Amino acid sequence: MSRSVHSPEPLDGPTSPRRSLTTGAIAGAAVMAAVDEIIFHQVLGWHHFYDRSTTAVGLMSDGLLHTAELLALVAGFFLYADLRRRRALAPAHARAGFVLGLGAFQLFDGIVDHKLLRLHQIRYGVDVTPYDWAWNAAGLLLLLAGLLLAVRAARRTRGPAA
Repeated sequence: MSRSVHSPEPLDGPTSPRRSLTTGAIAGAAVMAAVDEIIFHQVLGWHHFYDRSTTAVGLMSDGLLHTAELLALVAGFFLYADLRRRRALAPAHARAGFVLGLGAFQLFDGIVDHKLLRLHQIRYGVDVTPYDWAWNAAGLLLLLAGLLLAVRAARRTRGPAA
């Protein structure tokens, strides 16, 4: 039987923990971006992605963030579907990657966007210190939970020690 040019990997091949982890991380980061954008940008109206200009620029930056987040989410779904189709999905690794992606986005946003680049703050007109601590602590907890899940998934993949 000849192989299709469009099928670089066998459909019944071994699972792919690394690709599953990466796919989960892409989807997780996209979901956390969506939560941030929907809750803090739209519902609460606390900030825009870029708050160092006019409101119109802030709204445009929110739209660009929303576009990037949707593209990442669609890419994550397609990569996930491809892994499933090839029977290469490692579900525990994908779950770990998802939680890692949630935490990584949260920490990146809190440290890089809020503090280093100062694109925006969580809120304005209040002491942001408790908000920063809560934001970054939540991101760190998610990242640690993702690391714990990744270690657990890797141990299960390797099986019992010989």
